[in-house]
Amino acid sequence: MLFNSIDFVIFLPIVFLLYWFVTNRNLKLQNLFLLIASYVFYGWWDWRFLSLIIFSSLVDYTIGNLMGQSKSGLKRKSLLILSLCVNLGLLGVFKYYNFFAESFEQAFTFMGSTFHANRLNIVLPVGISFYTFQTLSYTIDVYRNKLEPTKNIISFFAFVSFFPQLVAGPIERASNLLPQFSKKRVFNYHIATDGMRQILWGLFKKIVIADNCAVYVNEIFDNYQDYNGSTLLLGGILFAFQIYCDFSGYSDIAIGVSRLFGFNLMKNFAFPYFSRDIAEFWRRWHISLSTWFRDYLYIPLGGSKGSTSKKIRNIFIIFLVSGFWHGANWTFIVWGFLNALYFLPLMLLNKNRINTNTVAEGNLFANMKEISQIGITFFITVIAWIFFRAENVSHAFSYLGSLFSRSFFELPNYQGLNFIYLGLIIALVVVEWLQRNKEHGLELNTTWISKPVRWSLYIVIILVIVVFGNSQQEFIYFQF
Repeated sequence: MLFNSIDFVIFLPIVFLLYWFVTNRNLKLQNLFLLIASYVFYGWWDWRFLSLIIFSSLVDYTIGNLMGQSKSGLKRKSLLILSLCVNLGLLGVFKYYNFFAESFEQAFTFMGSTFHANRLNIVLPVGISFYTFQTLSYTIDVYRNKLEPTKNIISFFAFVSFFPQLVAGPIERASNLLPQFSKKRVFNYHIATDGMRQILWGLFKKIVIADNCAVYVNEIFDNYQDYNGSTLLLGGILFAFQIYCDFSGYSDIAIGVSRLFGFNLMKNFAFPYFSRDIAEFWRRWHISLSTWFRDYLYIPLGGSKGSTSKKIRNIFIIFLVSGFWHGANWTFIVWGFLNALYFLPLMLLNKNRINTNTVAEGNLFANMKEISQIGITFFITVIAWIFFRAENVSHAFSYLGSLFSRSFFELPNYQGLNFIYLGLIIALVVVEWLQRNKEHGLELNTTWISKPVRWSLYIVIILVIVVFGNSQQEFIYFQF
């Protein structure tokens, strides 16, 4: 079920009313109702996917409790390894098997031999990368004694399948979300109304910005040979806004919906395109995944401690794994490798933590130094996004070769671009710049902004969505 669909428009208010007015007197019943609603939401695509998420939930619930009952370090480690093998094994089969089979065939062909590997005719289950990492956070934290295993199977299953963030995150830690299922939730009008504003802003970003950018991006990337370098740069810039508004729009909707039900999810985006270096960008982009890899992979490997060679190794591991997490394509691995190259000089010069505050904090405008830093960071990010968007590595290099040609200095020659949409992108940038120290772009101070002004703003945004909204499209990160 898509957030930007009529189905969800009907689904959400029904679940909301039943949740607060029918099941609210009994916490167990409320959690059971959320679990059922989440399974309906997830099974809307294909009910067969439910068996996989139920199996994964059951495995980690059982392993967590077995860990809690055991005092043996060896047994606990064996149980953790079992959890890793089951979860990553399922992810590997469904997401990466055909990729490795094809790569082996190409490697043998390159060496002059013939090798044919069988392919699996399977569909990638929606959201498997997200809920797999979410359940792994539970077993790893239980193993580390940072979290007590839960005995409440309904709460655990609801935690794994919580419908607002099930399909594309944020990837919640068990230590944050799971305890919220054990506490009585009380409806808070102010939190709920701010959640509605966040949902509205997320819908604007997805339906108006991302989906309209997709039309131009698809045309330019699919026919890049027909355009000059400046137009190809424009295509890369539009894709940067497409993927940001698509993914952060989903996160805004997920967080906003969760707040309607009394849950607090972690912030997943913090206005990343206002970053002054690539390290700051990665602290602000897909925060739930970046911090997951930091805590469960980077730090266990030694992090930024140890010799320089180990620091370099750890940086490349975390970025390459991050790229591979996104999909079974060499383009994502190259994208990760490129970001590691961007990050490396900052780490070696100990400058990866110099920009931890909000840019131009306390000022309306940034200074020239900050503007140049933001511009450079955005430009190299756009170059990396070209690999992310390309069909294959050859496509990406051909696109870049045409981009960095003499025609780079010509005016863009793409005639299909509607300048109204460029104006809407500029409006998005202006609003998010003004709100860059807030939780989301539509967070308002209701004490000094009058109700008529607020409602006028809401109506304008809704009208813009209705008038300029593009056809219903799936969120990009559903494929991951």
